Amino acid sequence: MGKKGFVRNNVNQFAVLYRFFDLLAIQLCLLISAEVYGVVVSQQYYLISLIACLAYLFSAEMLWLYRSWRAGSMKEILFVASISHLLMMAAVVGWMFISKSSEDYSRLAIALWFASSWLVSCTWRVALRYFLFAVRRNGRNTRYVGVIGANETGLELTNEIRRTPEAGYNVVGVYDDRDADRTVIPEGLQSLGAIDQVYHDVLTGKVDTIFITLPMTANKRIEKILQVLGDTPAQVHLVPNFFVYNLLHSRICNVGELQTVSVFDSPMKGAMNFLKRVEDIILASIILTIIALPMLVIAAAVKLTSKGPIIFKQNRYGMDGKKIKVWKFRSMTVTEDGDKVTQASKNDARITPVGAFLRRTSLDELPQFINVLQGSMSVVGPRPHAVAHNEMYRKKVEYYMLRHRIKPGITGWAQINGWRGETDTVDKMKMRVQYDLEYIKNWSLWLDFKIVLMTVFKGFVGKNAY
Repeated sequence: MGKKGFVRNNVNQFAVLYRFFDLLAIQLCLLISAEVYGVVVSQQYYLISLIACLAYLFSAEMLWLYRSWRAGSMKEILFVASISHLLMMAAVVGWMFISKSSEDYSRLAIALWFASSWLVSCTWRVALRYFLFAVRRNGRNTRYVGVIGANETGLELTNEIRRTPEAGYNVVGVYDDRDADRTVIPEGLQSLGAIDQVYHDVLTGKVDTIFITLPMTANKRIEKILQVLGDTPAQVHLVPNFFVYNLLHSRICNVGELQTVSVFDSPMKGAMNFLKRVEDIILASIILTIIALPMLVIAAAVKLTSKGPIIFKQNRYGMDGKKIKVWKFRSMTVTEDGDKVTQASKNDARITPVGAFLRRTSLDELPQFINVLQGSMSVVGPRPHAVAHNEMYRKKVEYYMLRHRIKPGITGWAQINGWRGETDTVDKMKMRVQYDLEYIKNWSLWLDFKIVLMTVFKGFVGKNAY
């Protein structure tokens, strides 16, 4: 093995063409929009066209728009393309503002340009997507897969492939050297024989893609298989069995010339962290503008109906396990924040009449949008728990502290799936943590957008919120 790394990113082989088509669409849409409104395309228009192309390329690369979407969803593709266009528009409008040149452009032509280029970008992606689906349904552009390893990892892999038929993978069968009573053959598949049979099946065209799901302890066997398959045209994928565990955002890293797998990483790295922060600032600013008056009414109600401060600030764990002060409207007659904090329960005598309503409707959490603007919280993320509860549950729930790989949120994946409110048993906390870690694993701007929408429709009121 040379000095170059042995793992490559999953890129689309037609990405260069896709980039060219996007840039061509941006240019043509500007020319057509100018023609529609009788605008002479001057040097200034060519300048904003260049700015738009550079901004779009930067945004698309940052959001991985040109990666392989073979197993991605159409909604997510369109969402990422739309965000790229939104950032492109922001760059163009920002340039007009900074250069004080907005009067030099036709607003109608610019608006038509933005709308038409976005529509073209989404339309050609939808058309290409359904074209590829049709091709794969007819048996073309399909990969015939053989799985080496009749085990739990192989079963999980097969289930994932079946859940995404649009990816064009067709699992032919499974190879394993062990006796039938020691293997796990996915339902509907057949055993293709011993592992030595793979070489023959590849050469005869029965399979053209191989997934190796043997455990890491079989490293010598895996090395031998790779040596054999290295003499064939098959595409070979290695699926180490540790990927069935809770690896959050695992990624390939480098230490000098050596590559490592970061197993408990955070998705908030570089550009993604920047985008998440921009999302939080925009959402929190808009929401605070809308709820400013209701917050004043709630503050007055809290102050007039019970003794104590309007805002209760409690120590909780934030990103990387660092303590933060979380703001809430006070809903109890006590303000516990010590080594022992008793969770609110049904008919809890400590809850004030106004506080009971606030807690059921989550209105007590509205001041946390100020936490978001401060940067200690996010709009979407795992809910922060009292420090005392963290110290208790981290000893009882596996991977509990991994939920602190990102900023805590006002709403989250666990909450919209019914796991909000009191966690009076370890099993309830396990379920909440399970959903929190699932969110971190699968984080994307699209997922945040979906959670916010679902929160609006069903996430504010819960039967377990006291």
